[in-house]
Amino acid sequence: MSTTIEQNGLAEVVNKVEAGTRLSLADGLALYQTRDIHTLGYLANMVRERLHGRKAYYNINRHINYTNYCVLRCKFCSFYLPFEKNGRSDQENATTTGQSSSSSSLPVLVAQDGQGRSGYELSVDQIVANASAAYAKGATEVHIVGGLHPTLPFEYYLDICRGIRQRCPKMHIKAFTAIEIIHFSRIAKPRLTVQEVLVQLNDAGLNSMPGGGAEIFDDRVHSDAFKNKVGETEWFEVHRTAHELGIYTNATMLYGHIETIEERVNHLIKLREHQDASIASRKARFNCLIPLSFIPDGSEFAELQGPTGLDDLKTLAVSRLMLDNFAHIKAFWIMQTPKLAQVSLNWGVDDIDGTVVYYDITKREGSPDDQTHQEMSVDQIQRLICEAGCEPIERDSLYRRIQRNGQDWEVVDS
Repeated sequence: MSTTIEQNGLAEVVNKVEAGTRLSLADGLALYQTRDIHTLGYLANMVRERLHGRKAYYNINRHINYTNYCVLRCKFCSFYLPFEKNGRSDQENATTTGQSSSSSSLPVLVAQDGQGRSGYELSVDQIVANASAAYAKGATEVHIVGGLHPTLPFEYYLDICRGIRQRCPKMHIKAFTAIEIIHFSRIAKPRLTVQEVLVQLNDAGLNSMPGGGAEIFDDRVHSDAFKNKVGETEWFEVHRTAHELGIYTNATMLYGHIETIEERVNHLIKLREHQDASIASRKARFNCLIPLSFIPDGSEFAELQGPTGLDDLKTLAVSRLMLDNFAHIKAFWIMQTPKLAQVSLNWGVDDIDGTVVYYDITKREGSPDDQTHQEMSVDQIQRLICEAGCEPIERDSLYRRIQRNGQDWEVVDS
């Protein structure tokens, strides 16, 4: 095996990983470029077991996407619909399908775009009802994100958090990406700083933030793929502020579109540098990294091939090896598929997310356009983990172990 490692230029990297030495940009590129995938998987699993043994984490959660109307036009996105003045992308086909008693809630406006996709916005009452139904079934987390809606007021988002906190006192509210937080600061009347937005949301019940909107931290990619969206400076500023306030967050990387391998590795290094600073001087930090596999279908990049299964595994493994200060690497089974997520548990990954239930942002190739029901049962998740030779550990959103008695649960360690 040592001869093979020498031939594939990984000997120095192997020595660094075994010694626990931080990897460089050149090391990351060598790992991506190697054909010795067995050594790559071996190294990533070595670090994974050093941190977690054979434990593999999951949670019982519920994703809620409150609207797919968005003012942005990101080329990689197949989720958004444009929003016109009357709140409908097609006036003739729009219908009101739900009404809320909350003063800050709006009816759900359903419209059809030119491709037959429906636009929607959920009322506060509907979101709270969905979260409450999941909570009654034992869910510990609700994950809430959506498009940048041009007319929903900031109070709407505060009411979401207040309503869920009142109805679901123990449920962890993980909500709103950095991009949404900046949007809220701009639509608030009077305008608010990012810190003021986060403080108000936290007071209303927000516990942590997802990592969406990071995409790839590179000016070229930003200009070509999502130029109307804020870039890395603003994204990091939101997460820095959240960490200073004691709000834990996640981080993501959307890969497999127009970025280069070097741009991927640089993205990871920038996350690592931010994590160093948060660990050193802030009240909170990144919980985990979730590499997100780009799905071309329905986007302006539909002609691209997207990442292969091997590219997915390499990216998960390289992420584990580069991010020595991140406790967890998650394979989001919806975007990497349950089968590949299972394999990745021996390639550096220690978490495959949770039950999810409904997810409208991306759908795997070949899925019906209206297939938003994407769910795995706890039994299915545990089977995947056990077959991979791991011990299933139900966690809360901060990776504390959950102990259950039927639908009742409690955190048993910190």
